[in-house]
Amino acid sequence: MKSILVLGCGLSASSLIRYFLNNSETNDWKISVCDRDLDLVKAKLNGHKNGIALSFNALDPEQRRPEIEKADIVISMLPARFHLDVAKDCIELRTNLITPSYISPEMLALDSEAKAAGIVIMNEIGVDPGLDHMSAMKIIDEIQDKGGELIGFESFTGGLIAPESDNNPWNYKLTWNPRNVVLAGQGGAAKFIQEGKYKYIPYNRLFRRTEVISIEGYGDFEGYANRNSLSYRETYGLDKIPTIFRGTLRRKGFSKAWNVFVQLGATDDSYTLEKSKDMTKRDFINSFLPYHPYDSVELKLRHQLKIDQDDAIWDKLVWLGIFEKEKFDFESDVTPAQFLQKIVEEKWVLDPDDKDMLVMWHKFNYKLNGKEHLITSHMINIGEDQVYTSMSNTVGLPAAICAKMILNEKITVKGVTLPTSKEIYTPILAELAEYKISFIEREIELDKSAFVH
Repeated sequence: MKSILVLGCGLSASSLIRYFLNNSETNDWKISVCDRDLDLVKAKLNGHKNGIALSFNALDPEQRRPEIEKADIVISMLPARFHLDVAKDCIELRTNLITPSYISPEMLALDSEAKAAGIVIMNEIGVDPGLDHMSAMKIIDEIQDKGGELIGFESFTGGLIAPESDNNPWNYKLTWNPRNVVLAGQGGAAKFIQEGKYKYIPYNRLFRRTEVISIEGYGDFEGYANRNSLSYRETYGLDKIPTIFRGTLRRKGFSKAWNVFVQLGATDDSYTLEKSKDMTKRDFINSFLPYHPYDSVELKLRHQLKIDQDDAIWDKLVWLGIFEKEKFDFESDVTPAQFLQKIVEEKWVLDPDDKDMLVMWHKFNYKLNGKEHLITSHMINIGEDQVYTSMSNTVGLPAAICAKMILNEKITVKGVTLPTSKEIYTPILAELAEYKISFIEREIELDKSAFVH
């Protein structure tokens, strides 16, 4: 009997655990799931005979290592910063490891040690990163296999709200880490390459430089640039590609409204607001505006950011409750970003019957036999409920299927790696389609003469 150890039992682990349990008898698996919240683990295992509920501090090596030693494979669903310590234990104990997170330089540095230990450390096998790599590499390999030259690649992903649950003026609710939503785009300029020219978008312009993407049956979305698109040239073997751009999707109109908070400085996480634990929402907004003896907060905000009263942005801001004289129960003073996070957590909350939606969209431009071609590929997946969300399905299922392949010796690569080879992505994408996670591809030949005037 093979033993699987899952570290972390948060929302994104729900579908992963269900897959392991549902396939445990066929594959002769025992699944041990660890979390500090033992009741949560028991709820996810639901009394399954092949599930073992554990509760220990997964960050403590003395508690973690004995369980890793018993396992044939570890799935770390812990926060990304803790994967490295788990990986070092796995190397020493010769246990395979999967994480859905980006490969850090420190993790990559363990490659030779992992190979020497005869194990695979598979990273970036979630949704983004993960499903994006596999779905993109499928088409990139197909283009190159028939002799095509890729000249442009764009890719966008968004965790959004399903159409039937979309009932607020922002067309958005929190389906993932709210802190990451508030801090999105910070930490340096977004950088990409377009027609051979390096381009940069500073944070203060990020949410005003968006691209509109239309998907049949689902309407318009908008995408803003991710922080570093250039790193994907090496990941996809496209070092000489003249255009590569990756971004995040929101519904059309979101970015322009969110930019109000960026311009105010309300997304800043670098300093603490004095006496913010006693501020109302209205005080918070007013703290970024000039003093005036009698002008209202609303008037000052509209004047400073040139927002007309009949602008759709204004409806979004008012709905969010930023002008209300309501306080939060902060124990101490907080940063602007922490205060804003509290505001959005209160208003962008999921209703009990809400479902989330994961949207991914790729565009490929390539040349073949002197002609230019365009391929678009998109995937839209809607969650089942608030346990088996689309985010949980699209993060957890790729990792779970990959774990099955490693345990069944269908993946034989060793070392620190990611799922960009055909041998890995082909069977994973095929099985994901059985769970309604599949891509619709369309190709057209571009008539360049139509653009000549």
